[in-house]
Amino acid sequence: MWAQSYGKTDLEAGARPLYPMMLESPQLRWAFIRKVYSILCFQLLITIAVAAMVVSIRPIAVFFSTTGAGLALYIVLILTPFITLLPMYYYHQKHPVNYFLLGIFTISLAFAVGLTCAFTEGKVILESAILTTVVVVSLTMYTFWAARRGHDFNFLGPFLFGAVMVLMVFAFIQILFPLGRISVMIYGCLASIIFCGYIIYDTDNLIKRFSYDEYIWASVSLYLDILNLFLALLTIFRAADS
Repeated sequence: MWAQSYGKTDLEAGARPLYPMMLESPQLRWAFIRKVYSILCFQLLITIAVAAMVVSIRPIAVFFSTTGAGLALYIVLILTPFITLLPMYYYHQKHPVNYFLLGIFTISLAFAVGLTCAFTEGKVILESAILTTVVVVSLTMYTFWAARRGHDFNFLGPFLFGAVMVLMVFAFIQILFPLGRISVMIYGCLASIIFCGYIIYDTDNLIKRFSYDEYIWASVSLYLDILNLFLALLTIFRAADS
């Protein structure tokens, strides 16, 4: 009887810990991870749908690229995600306001991605999308594997932040003083490496450090990593194809 009771309790105790010295319940952490990835998949599906609509319906891209009103609206779409982040920070635990804000954030970025892809060859978009998928899946699996073996990637935070600052200055210089196709490819390569690091860093935070009520921030972090990686790869392939 005691053996049966012990076996039942052990079964209820749940899955194997995600990393050594894990103090929280693995079931609760796995439930949180599933929730974050469900939200992330929904964001990516919305992004693909909106971007595909912008690319396939040519008058939309023409309106944004050739009219003053379109340019003004494009600037609004670029600024909207940054504006949305502030209320999202305060209401990230308040349902359904947090999902509404997340929807605005995602749709505005999806339009921006669609406009970026609108004047790019389909072959380049497909190559970037396939490579992004392979890299994201591979790095996610690697991070879970490494976490289970006791590796920690929290040390990457300061280095990645510094790398993003360098990348932003590089982009600003490129806007003011265009350095040609080679510099664009160098920028894309650096951005790809940096956001690969961010995927590992944010996935490690998802496994170990994000609290259960931070599912919105966790999904936003991974979503931005994937989106920026895709855009970086798109930059490389577009420069190589030109």
